[in-house]
Amino acid sequence: MDGKMTFCEECRKDVAYSLKSVSTTGALKGEEYEFAGKKAICAECGAEVYAAEIEDENLKILYDAYRQKNGIISFEKILEIPQKYNIGKRPLSLLLGWGEMTFTRYCDGDMPTKQYSDVLRRIYEEPAFYLSLLEESKGNLKSLMAYEKSKRATVELLGEQKNETSKVDKVIGYLLFRCEDITPLALQKALYYIQGFYYAFMDSFLFTEDCEAWVHGPVYREIYNRYSSYRFDPIESNDEFDVSVFTDAEKAVIDSIIQNFCCYSGKILERFTHSEMPWIKTRGNLPADTHSNRKISKEIIGEYFIAVKQKYNMLMPNDIENYTQVMFKRSIKS
Repeated sequence: MDGKMTFCEECRKDVAYSLKSVSTTGALKGEEYEFAGKKAICAECGAEVYAAEIEDENLKILYDAYRQKNGIISFEKILEIPQKYNIGKRPLSLLLGWGEMTFTRYCDGDMPTKQYSDVLRRIYEEPAFYLSLLEESKGNLKSLMAYEKSKRATVELLGEQKNETSKVDKVIGYLLFRCEDITPLALQKALYYIQGFYYAFMDSFLFTEDCEAWVHGPVYREIYNRYSSYRFDPIESNDEFDVSVFTDAEKAVIDSIIQNFCCYSGKILERFTHSEMPWIKTRGNLPADTHSNRKISKEIIGEYFIAVKQKYNMLMPNDIENYTQVMFKRSIKS
């Protein structure tokens, strides 16, 4: 391992070591988690040896498993927030009305509560929300300079976002490029599944738009209005599309949704969503044919698709196939 050494109890000397991937369990906050970890193996006698950096890496994987299961913002995103908005760790804590060292502790690895995590996640995902906090609570800051520097960075960030094609429009463009016969109904469901499974694999949502629990399943209202004239007909396809606008991770999830969901009609996909918790929970006791503009919260979507990923032991986006096969069998029985 790049010439790194550790002490072997069997050999009684410092030795080089190799790594072996293992399935292991760890306890955190009273719960046990199974995760894919690593162990160090002595290159001379083959015994397991202790390597501090490997233990640290396993601990981080354990914490990541806890964060994902409990909807806690990732450590990497916490570290990005001060850079994104050009604000110090202590000033950010003060801005939020927290203890002066609270955010610093999170940057050192402490786990935020779910309540604090939700605030940090929204700040990370929504610059407009952060700007409103900055304006409302600037009196908490100890210097006007900190406020001005952070405001300039945030306004610039919002300007860049405004000038860019929105992420959901890019996704739609790619779907219309790849799918020859996608109807407005099928498009809505594809967007919903892309959003849900992207969160399950990447711990963030691909786009900011909210969907609503309509009679025929989850619907993005603005997208519905845009393509409503097609009614039940396929939307006109795109002849060209620059796939470089997506990262490898984004494209992997979108391609898997195209392969495993877009092969079904919009009505079949509607049946899928009608048996899933986000739509059912948001609709509540509404009669089946009653119109509603209730938003399906991103939190509910995230929780559901993380649970699906865990239940079906999905390691890669291609593993989504098992879920769609089960859902299709259920839909034709109903």
